[in-house]
Amino acid sequence: MSEKSEPSVWQGFKAFLMRGNVIDLAVAVVIGAAFTNIVNSVVKGVINPLIGAFGTQSLDSYSSCLKGPCTGTGDTATGVRILWGSVLGATLTFLITAAVVYFLMVLPMAKYLARVEARRKAKESAVEIIEVTELEVLKEIRDELVAQRGTGPDRS
Repeated sequence: MSEKSEPSVWQGFKAFLMRGNVIDLAVAVVIGAAFTNIVNSVVKGVINPLIGAFGTQSLDSYSSCLKGPCTGTGDTATGVRILWGSVLGATLTFLITAAVVYFLMVLPMAKYLARVEARRKAKESAVEIIEVTELEVLKEIRDELVAQRGTGPDRS
């Protein structure tokens, strides 16, 4: 009987790590973590103050009393509160962050990649036109040579 040797766990793990997509994913996570600081700075330094000009920068203090009496704040609060302001603030932060990422990063990159692709396609079509033109010129030269041989002085 022939025994099939199963790859060891270590070999399987090594093969998993050496796949290209795992390395790409690791790089994306590291870059994403570094990019988070930029996005957070834009949101906290630019967007939130603009929103704060029309209202408040922190919505955490907004709440509704579910079961009273609701008095005090923080650890000394009594009653049952629904902190809908913090949920609304987190939702707005998410939407603002998504908008900043889309309009400042994704959209410009998509436009850039579209321009690069258009240039590549234009270059390919120009090469095809040149190749077709060269082929046509060579055919014309061949036809001209055939015509000269057929009507030359040596022929009778």
